[in-house]
Amino acid sequence: MKSLSLAEMKRFLKKEEKDSWDIMIVDDEESIRGLLSRILKMNGNECVLAGSAAVARDFLKETEYDLILCDVNMPGENGIDFARYALTEYPDMAIIMVTAIDDQKIVKSALEIGAYGYIVKPFKANEVIINVCNALHRRNLEIQNSSHRDNLEKMVMDRTIQLKEAMDDLKGALEGIIEAIGYTVEINDPYTAGHQQRVSSIACDIAKEIGLSDDQIEGVRIAGAMHDIGKISVSSEILTKPGKLTDQEFDIIKTHPQVGYDILKKIKFPWPIADIIYQHHERMDGSGYPRGMKGKEILIEARIVAVADVIEAMASKRPYRPALGIDEALAEISHNSSRLYDPRAAAACIKLGTSPKLKQKMNIK
Repeated sequence: MKSLSLAEMKRFLKKEEKDSWDIMIVDDEESIRGLLSRILKMNGNECVLAGSAAVARDFLKETEYDLILCDVNMPGENGIDFARYALTEYPDMAIIMVTAIDDQKIVKSALEIGAYGYIVKPFKANEVIINVCNALHRRNLEIQNSSHRDNLEKMVMDRTIQLKEAMDDLKGALEGIIEAIGYTVEINDPYTAGHQQRVSSIACDIAKEIGLSDDQIEGVRIAGAMHDIGKISVSSEILTKPGKLTDQEFDIIKTHPQVGYDILKKIKFPWPIADIIYQHHERMDGSGYPRGMKGKEILIEARIVAVADVIEAMASKRPYRPALGIDEALAEISHNSSRLYDPRAAAACIKLGTSPKLKQKMNIK
């Protein structure tokens, strides 16, 4: 805080920086009240005088003062207790303690409760002016700083709300895009209507069961809901063919993870969506496609989507076969756990399969 000269202090007390200073003097000695009042009046201030803490409390009910000069030792409520009350109820007010005894314990108590300073009797006029001016100046700066902090906090809060609204809008847009992508795939392959959303839901349950983070689970959800986007490049004749696919037709089907990856790879998701979609037909032993990746080379999210995809596909009806049912699908996952499917994802899926939850998600009676 910048120091003021005595002349500057006197000008300060003459209200050049404020219309008027509201000052109260609390002291049981009338002579001390009068002396302090005269010193302050010499510098253009009017003061309210209280002969006890009780009277001072009554004054505070009517007016909030800028500064109180308060004696420490008074009959009834002492100055320290009154100051503690006043500063608690009126935190923007400054208090200076006045004491006849230069006792460090009193000084420490006064400073601990938030007093701006203390004056030891007998005192000189300049000493009073310096202490009062410093207290008022410090009080002004603290109020300004507090107001500045409040304004900053409000700005931060307003900006946070704006960002949250923007994020909600973006999230809504993302959900709309995901839904549109799913709808686009289903137009080309109506037999798998709802497949991607069911895979997404099952994959999320598996991810939760094995303890993935909330952030990873969200990535699994979004990737699961778009995992077959690459099938828009495959003709509906192949996708809806009722009979067995030829090797050439199956090779075309096998391009859809790569196509899905190519569609999404330039979009900067917070999650590895394109890679999850690219890898969801890879298998633990390297027998999957399109790259023949093995084990931990495959993202855990992709391994989870792979299990969910197999479960949903086997348990649901397809143009080339009737639904095989959830039990057969779970048997496939159990039989090929570790060899084809991630063992943790497989175990979590089997555990979920023993409850009605999985059947409910897939609309199986």
